[in-house]
Amino acid sequence: MAKKWIGYIGVGSLMCAALGCGILYTRQARLQQTISDKVLRFHVLANSDSEADQNLKLAVRDAVGSFMQEKLTDVENLEECELVVRQSLGEIEEAAAETIAENGYDYDVTAELEHTSFPVKNYGSYTFPAGDYEALRIVIGEGNGHNWWCVMYPNMCFSDSMYEVVDEEAGEKLRKVLTTEEYEKVLAEGGYQVRMKYFSWLNPYLEKLAEN
Repeated sequence: MAKKWIGYIGVGSLMCAALGCGILYTRQARLQQTISDKVLRFHVLANSDSEADQNLKLAVRDAVGSFMQEKLTDVENLEECELVVRQSLGEIEEAAAETIAENGYDYDVTAELEHTSFPVKNYGSYTFPAGDYEALRIVIGEGNGHNWWCVMYPNMCFSDSMYEVVDEEAGEKLRKVLTTEEYEKVLAEGGYQVRMKYFSWLNPYLEKLAEN
């Protein structure tokens, strides 16, 4: 009888833990969605992970960054930023293609504004949760190399943070577009990512719950 009660208690504890994780997972998934609705990311994907291709990626980043910095000077909200980027896609591709040619390569390059699924990413002192984000994505050649990224809106890209050093001014821009809760969650010190190592079997069910 005692063993049976121990079994009941164990099952009950697991169910409570699973329920708690489910509630937390759902809350964090919804919070990620509200964060992604307020930012625009900028990604540059290298052709490969060779040193030459990675250096080329950074050259393209610098060229496009220099071009877009002036374009986005007077942007006041996400909608304006998206419009400017969308209207500039052709010029962005041209700037990237010119840089590639100047460096002695003939890779194709594309620039698109699209929603894409991204893993958890650290950016300076911030951690952006995994999920779908809208992003300006520049793909060089096969696009099989490691990418470089930053937050284009609010503008955290085109200053020292171009080199992934997020200064106080850039952080303040992010604070202004997020709620207090959202801002606290993207602080790396806040440990946004929920690790559910012992409940990984629940993930398919939790993801369905988060969608509802």
